[in-house]
Amino acid sequence: MEVASPVMIKNLLEGKVAIITGGASGIGEATARLFAIEGARMVVIADIQDELGKSVASSIGAHHCTYVHCDVSDENQVKSMVESTVQNYGHLDIMFSNAGITKPNQTLLELDLSLMDHLFAINVRGMAACVKYAGRAMVEGAKGGSIVCTASVSGKIGIDAGLQDYVMSKSAVVGLVRTACCELGKYGIRVNCVSPGAVATPLMMETFGIKSKESAEEAFSCDNSLIGTVLKVNHVADAVLFLASDQSAFVTGHDLVVDGGMLCRAGSNKFLYKH
Repeated sequence: MEVASPVMIKNLLEGKVAIITGGASGIGEATARLFAIEGARMVVIADIQDELGKSVASSIGAHHCTYVHCDVSDENQVKSMVESTVQNYGHLDIMFSNAGITKPNQTLLELDLSLMDHLFAINVRGMAACVKYAGRAMVEGAKGGSIVCTASVSGKIGIDAGLQDYVMSKSAVVGLVRTACCELGKYGIRVNCVSPGAVATPLMMETFGIKSKESAEEAFSCDNSLIGTVLKVNHVADAVLFLASDQSAFVTGHDLVVDGGMLCRAGSNKFLYKH
């Protein structure tokens, strides 16, 4: 796992308490490690990958990180996760609602609505539940806070890649962020999202049937405008850190795209259109 260079540490999250859903691997894991490096008092990793989540939390250190099981499609589990965090650590400053799934080969004309319902239960309903209960905790804490959601560049373009329901779900995340920022702003709570391009995470590699990280990075990077640069989980974690910290104190309702200029080349996205 790549981590920030020690010379760059600014303690941007000193004393903060954060929850990261989907924190056992990929972008969530990278962000958990970065939050701990940047001085967070406690990072709560929430996931359904129990062994992996416990391992990540242990490697970060019990004094900075803990793991809880949480299926975000179950509202009661989300509610319990937030309430236990506040009870154990006094307050909640940051919610990184990152948990999500993909379901490949879901074309519109052959759309399996039951599969779509399952995907939406996690990617949309679960995201809304995290914003709801984190928002409640932050309002009650009367200290403001930052909520960051994971959207995707896929929610901004039409693609014929068998990911139609995923595209719809990520578009909904942006809508959630925009309306939530209007409601929660009066409490000093900022709500933003980050939209990564394709990153070589275990989830994305499984989605596209790519076996090695190197092959995935090579395939995904063909759409970037930043030739020779590969999007990695740490690039996305850096963006989340910015939105979570006071560096973005006057930023809310924003969708921060981290795609190496991919959207600027939408007409020539070789990988997405090929798949």
